[in-house]
Amino acid sequence: LNLDSAKQELEEFIPHVRNMSDSSIRKMAGRDLVRFKQFKKQGIAVKFGRFSQKENNQIRKNVEDFLSITGIDSAEKLLFTSRYPEDKEAVNRLKAEHLFCEKLAEGIPRPWRLIYYRARKMFDPNNYKGRYTKEEKEKLKKYHALHGNDWKKISEMMSRSNLSVAMKYSEIKSAINYGPWSKEEIQKLMHAVEEVIRKRMEMEDANSLSSSEKSDRDLLIDREKLYQKLPWTEIEAKVGTRYWRQCKQKWTTILTNKMTKGQRLYRGTKGLEAKINLIKRLYEMKAEDANEVNWEELSNAIGDVPKTYVQAKFYKLKVSCIPFWQKKTFSEIVDYLFEEKLPEFEEML
Repeated sequence: LNLDSAKQELEEFIPHVRNMSDSSIRKMAGRDLVRFKQFKKQGIAVKFGRFSQKENNQIRKNVEDFLSITGIDSAEKLLFTSRYPEDKEAVNRLKAEHLFCEKLAEGIPRPWRLIYYRARKMFDPNNYKGRYTKEEKEKLKKYHALHGNDWKKISEMMSRSNLSVAMKYSEIKSAINYGPWSKEEIQKLMHAVEEVIRKRMEMEDANSLSSSEKSDRDLLIDREKLYQKLPWTEIEAKVGTRYWRQCKQKWTTILTNKMTKGQRLYRGTKGLEAKINLIKRLYEMKAEDANEVNWEELSNAIGDVPKTYVQAKFYKLKVSCIPFWQKKTFSEIVDYLFEEKLPEFEEML
């Protein structure tokens, strides 16, 4: 396919394809287009967002199958070949001979690049090394001063994953405040969120509004844009004294108060009703994985609140009510809440 034809065909599956680089489009046309068409014939849509447990299991199976076919002795060697310079040539030859790209993506309706990144995250032994020691934090600061945001190089020096070192540096780079939010910090947060949303809306409107309409136009946005896919690391930098996760949690609290006019939805009788409704709705959905849940729709079970608020309440519910919840699947957690805790909450109500 030539580039224009590739863009046109991919646009059916990837609406934002024209914003991608030419090299990315060419790779996607080679690796993904045939797969996407096959999924379409089966009535399966291309997916984005978080991977489900089912998809994670499929990736594990695909990697294990490829290792058994080729005799490559570890997933790390397969997915992080550059760490093994003495075996690199042989491993790359086996990957080419046995169609690694095709085999890794088998049965997963997503762009190959996202599947590959997910597999690397799942099988990177440097991802699961626990908390950073004081010595490691000092090393991280020193390496960043020397190499800037070259996370690949820093991750190799620290034997941690790229994502891990980047996130940890974001957390420790400045004097983070862990106490109550000051009025000044809240103002900075609100201005930062407004700024990124305005910038996004102006870009979206660039081709659809004339200059005179833009100058007189109020900022009218869908509610979802107030809390979905906001660039939290950018917002963190604008606030300056808080880690990005703190900014996200605080913004959710502010939005919840605005949307509910300050009512305390999760206290007393209303709190019990909300828990009961949440458990019932989750049970009715019969979802196998948290990623299959439409949290937006579920927000009605508690009230007019952001979906992140509902997700936080579900998290508190499972942590406080379910013994060894970490060892249970999502569906087992929901079943336990429905069978064991729901009768208790109904009796209390």
